[in-house]
Amino acid sequence: MVNHVTSSQVYALVVVGVATCWGVIVLAWVAGALYNASRGPRAETTRQLTSHAATGFIVAALAWSIVRVFPGSDWHSLTVGTPWVRVLGLAILIGSTAFTLWARVAIGTMWSSSPTVKVQHQLRTDGPYGVTRHPIYTGLLGMLLGTVLLVGFGHWLVLLPVGLVFIEIRIHMEEGLMLATFPNAYPRYRRRVPQLVPGLRRLHRSRTADT
Repeated sequence: MVNHVTSSQVYALVVVGVATCWGVIVLAWVAGALYNASRGPRAETTRQLTSHAATGFIVAALAWSIVRVFPGSDWHSLTVGTPWVRVLGLAILIGSTAFTLWARVAIGTMWSSSPTVKVQHQLRTDGPYGVTRHPIYTGLLGMLLGTVLLVGFGHWLVLLPVGLVFIEIRIHMEEGLMLATFPNAYPRYRRRVPQLVPGLRRLHRSRTADT
C-alpha cells in the first residue's frame, strides 16, 4: 500500500523546517551579540548607510511594492507543489543554515551588526572565509533560496531579489571599510576568493583558460 503525503503533512514540514532553521539563526545572533557586547573588543571605525529601522523599512517597502505590482493570480501561477522541489529546498535550507552558523562562529568577536572595524581587527581568510569573502551573507542568501523552494515559490519569490539587494548594499559598505583598513592584504584576498558565490572565481578561471 502506497502512503501519499497529505497537504497537512507538507504544511507541517514547511513550517517546522523554516521555523527551526531561521529560529536557530536568530538565537545564535542574539546570543552572539550579547556575548560580544560584554566581552568583545570595542569598535574603532563604523560605517552605516542608514539606521537599522530605516533599512528594514526600505526593504519591506520594496518587497511590498513588488508584490503589489503583480496580481495575485500571477503569483499563484508560480506556485510549485512538486515534492522533490520542496525536498531540495529543505536540503538547501539546512545546509545553508549550517554554513551560516559556521561563518558566524569563525568570525567570533570580530562580528558586528553594522560594518565595523574593531580594535586589533583581524582579517579572516580561512575556513568559511576561504570559500567566499562574505560567507554569512552567502549562507543567508542560500537560506532564502531554500525557503523559497520549500514553500513552493509563489509570492515568496520576492525574498530573493530583495534579499540580494540588501546584501549587496551591506557588502559594498563592508568592502570599502576592509579596503581602507587592510589596503595591502584585502586586494590580494579579493582577487583570490569570490565575493558571494562559492566556486565562481574558479569557474571563471577555467573558462578563461579554455578560451
